[in-house]
Amino acid sequence: MSILNESLSGRIAAPYGPPGTPLARDMLRPQDGRSYVAGHRSPALQYVTIPQLLRQTVARFGPRDAAVFVAQGVRLSWYDLDRRVDQLAAGFLALGLGRGDRVGIWAPNRLEWLLTQFATARIGAVLVNINPAYQRAELEHALSLSGCSALVLARGFKTSDYLGMLHDLAPELAQAQPGRLVSARLPQLRAVVVTDDDPGPGAMSFAALEALAGPAQLLRLAAIDTTLNPDDAINIQFTSGTTGAPKGATLSHYNIVNNAAFVTDRMRLTETDRLCIPVPLYHCFGMVMGVMGCVTKGAAMVFPGEGFEAEATLDAVAAERCTALYGVPTMFSGLLAAQSARPRDLACLRTGIMAGAPCPVEVMERVIAEMHMSEVTICYGMTETSPVSFQSFTDDPVAERCATVGRVHPHLEVKIVGADGAILPVGQAGELCTRGYSVMKGYWDDPARTAASIRDGWMMTGDLATLDEQGFCRIVGRVKDMIIRGGENIYPREIEEFLFRHPQVDQAQVFGIPDPVLGEIVCAWIVPAPGTAPTEEALRAFCQGQIAHFKVPKHIRIVPEFPATVTGKPQKHIMRARMQAMLEG
Repeated sequence: MSILNESLSGRIAAPYGPPGTPLARDMLRPQDGRSYVAGHRSPALQYVTIPQLLRQTVARFGPRDAAVFVAQGVRLSWYDLDRRVDQLAAGFLALGLGRGDRVGIWAPNRLEWLLTQFATARIGAVLVNINPAYQRAELEHALSLSGCSALVLARGFKTSDYLGMLHDLAPELAQAQPGRLVSARLPQLRAVVVTDDDPGPGAMSFAALEALAGPAQLLRLAAIDTTLNPDDAINIQFTSGTTGAPKGATLSHYNIVNNAAFVTDRMRLTETDRLCIPVPLYHCFGMVMGVMGCVTKGAAMVFPGEGFEAEATLDAVAAERCTALYGVPTMFSGLLAAQSARPRDLACLRTGIMAGAPCPVEVMERVIAEMHMSEVTICYGMTETSPVSFQSFTDDPVAERCATVGRVHPHLEVKIVGADGAILPVGQAGELCTRGYSVMKGYWDDPARTAASIRDGWMMTGDLATLDEQGFCRIVGRVKDMIIRGGENIYPREIEEFLFRHPQVDQAQVFGIPDPVLGEIVCAWIVPAPGTAPTEEALRAFCQGQIAHFKVPKHIRIVPEFPATVTGKPQKHIMRARMQAMLEG
């Protein structure tokens, strides 16, 4: 019997009981006082491709809802999704694309994104996720590094004119025949597909691509299945690039399928659930934890809109009776405010994931009380590990769900090491390293940075963390973000967690800036709680006598919001640069 055909409890064969039970959780504790933990070896890893997994799900749940795109007015059953995917996959074949070719996707959360995700996997092409916030130079880097043969894109999103930027990079598009682009700056890009009925010169519409194939291409799909390997590269996702040009983390079917299954296992997601996905598809949060997670369980996917809007998300949850919801803490703060302003019936909600940044206890408690998400979990990971390696259980105490990122995932090993690479004692902060099925294949076309990041199979995350005696992991900062003030090591996360306790603080980010005397000094940016107006003096007084003097921020700035990625992750490198410029000016 395949893993998909078994219930969560039926998947467990460990002699100490299911991984979620207290007895089994004892097995996730560090041994011998060392900061090393290994996850359960059950349920077994699935050695299947994405098309194989989708086919199993379609066979089991065919007529049920698979995907609902509220803003587009689209509702697909698993049968519908399967037919649309095959038609699009055949269209890609008709364009001359095949196994190993790279296909870029540059669009917000739309049906076309979902279809492209599965259609490229169907033919063994590599999907290249392009951040919706990218501008022209970043687009050129992504397309050039990955060598995309085709690009599927929206005309634009928010204030960005995607098609205009592409024409700037490839002016030859204006005179090209669709599918036959020859560009000096993008020599490997041949086909441009626009998710619009009027694609403009040189491009084809998405609808035309879906209708492009004939019987010959459709007949080829079954034969292609036999050539696909779960270890094949299937996805390139670009890291944030805070220390240089973005790197293309390359993931396989095997990476993605298994991580999606384990994430949704720990949420206790089943085929009866309906997951609301307002997080972006270009990111692992949406594409792996959301879409692929639903496919592993047969749960319905509900997309409220192209980008996150609190009102639209709550309306979608209520209308579609969603039982699960994803978001970062800032999203949940916005959802709570919108729900207070106009209450909806959210009693349908039960579980979900809050990830991407530390979660204040107050926000977690309100999400549980006001949004009925008693089983919401916290996750930690990185794109390079597909992405999740730690996650809380649905019944962990609220304090543990907020102060930690939970316990290790199945089939993974984690250690905390010092500067010399030696494993540290429990409780000591060091660099977190992950090894196992989830570690990426490498950075696309970048063997040097791959070798620097993966050592003896261990992914060097760059995150500073601690493990406690129960196996809970706490992220205390980034190795590069650790502040060294007058010889004292300061972990920003510790100060942020303290500042969260102030009733007038909604969000806090702490970082260091250079100082000629002390080496570095501590700075904090604060987003005030709604309806409050904290002062720098009051916040500094709040710290005095409560945390060590060298941890008290020298400079505090009150701001309306933080610079952040599309997924809501605060960008400390931008804050640091702005703070330095302000102080120097």
